[in-house]
Amino acid sequence: MKKIILLLLTAAISLPAFAQTPDKTKLDKYFDALEANNKYMGSVVVSKDGKAIYSRSIGFADAEAGKKITADSKFRIGSISKMFTASMVMKAIEEKKLSLDDKLDKFFPTVPNASKITIKNLLGHSSGIHNFTNDEEYTSYMATPKTQAEMVAIISKGKSEFEPGTSADYSNSNYALLGFILEKVYKKSYKELLTEKIVKPLGLKNTYYGAKISPANNEVYSYSYAGKWVKEMETDMSIPGGAGAVVSNPADLAKFIEGLFAGKVVSAASLEQMKTISQGYGLGMFRFPFGEKSSYGHTGGIDRFRSVVTLFPDDKVTVAMTSNGANMDPNEIGITILNWVYNEPFDIPDFTGYNHTPAELDQYAGYYESADIPLPITITKEGTTLMAQAKGQSAFPLDATAKGKFKFEMAGLEMEFNPDGKQMVLKQGGAIYRFTKK
Repeated sequence: MKKIILLLLTAAISLPAFAQTPDKTKLDKYFDALEANNKYMGSVVVSKDGKAIYSRSIGFADAEAGKKITADSKFRIGSISKMFTASMVMKAIEEKKLSLDDKLDKFFPTVPNASKITIKNLLGHSSGIHNFTNDEEYTSYMATPKTQAEMVAIISKGKSEFEPGTSADYSNSNYALLGFILEKVYKKSYKELLTEKIVKPLGLKNTYYGAKISPANNEVYSYSYAGKWVKEMETDMSIPGGAGAVVSNPADLAKFIEGLFAGKVVSAASLEQMKTISQGYGLGMFRFPFGEKSSYGHTGGIDRFRSVVTLFPDDKVTVAMTSNGANMDPNEIGITILNWVYNEPFDIPDFTGYNHTPAELDQYAGYYESADIPLPITITKEGTTLMAQAKGQSAFPLDATAKGKFKFEMAGLEMEFNPDGKQMVLKQGGAIYRFTKK
């Protein structure tokens, strides 16, 4: 539910318009490679003119039970929920239940600056309200049910980050509050409103307000990778609410965004307001660049679920991805899919890497500190996999690229070990940090 935005960027080349369905064989081989090397678990749908031209599901819905993901599997979609919430808010405005200029103090006066914050500020992340998921204590209660009053109290406790309208910064608090506001003005639950305003009108079959994950209902667990897929803790869905509690799958997400752009959810005027980008944000959606083209949509992340849905209006092409486990940057997968869509070249990656001996891995294990950054890192060996864990963070697996060299693609991180000198160099985002083994 934190700010996770797949930019879908590639070189600034002149892309041709979509002409015909590309050959699926190579893209199938690409996903075969991801699955065989435990790089990605999830589902993908690509549609053109509202009809699916590619779909693929790989990995486990329930790794412990050996249950595979299918096209009908359902995922927590995290912050893509915000696009559903924004759509319902715009519908409420059309129905004269709300106004973009309504002030927050009309509903929740205890939130700092509530008398200055408008509905539009909430929709466009320009409210200045502190993002509650950034607090250290968030992980201590994220799995515990909370009432609306308790969540409003948590949000109200945070100090304002800036004066409303003067800046913009992503905050889950904005959309949790919008979900509560919808419940107040309609006197119905978010769950009921989602069904009434979006699910039924669009005929969605696998979209609803989430609860505890149920494999019997074709819902999938989320996983991190640590030499094997490890099940993650579940956020209680009363916590994210309108900011991230929706469950769906790629087929439904594609149908939703296509219906939204076709005027089946809100008016063309409301959609235009949603699409208008100010200070980096639309009202419940982002604009994503791909070469010289632009698409609109949203991304999502909750627990280890990652998702994105985006639509290219000029070409009527939609890409929807939902994942419950990734051991590489999902953005790279999105770029590959778009290269396939627009007949641009892409490679099937070679994940063979370098096979270290157990003795070599033992040399790298240890506790490392750096004068460059106050974040000690512990390196351990689990079977044939080297694991890294920064203080206060979860452990993650390292992929060997050469002798003494490793990477963690999800974070764009590289490590190089010199066991003789008891040194390790970490590279990330263009920065270089030198560590010494203690």
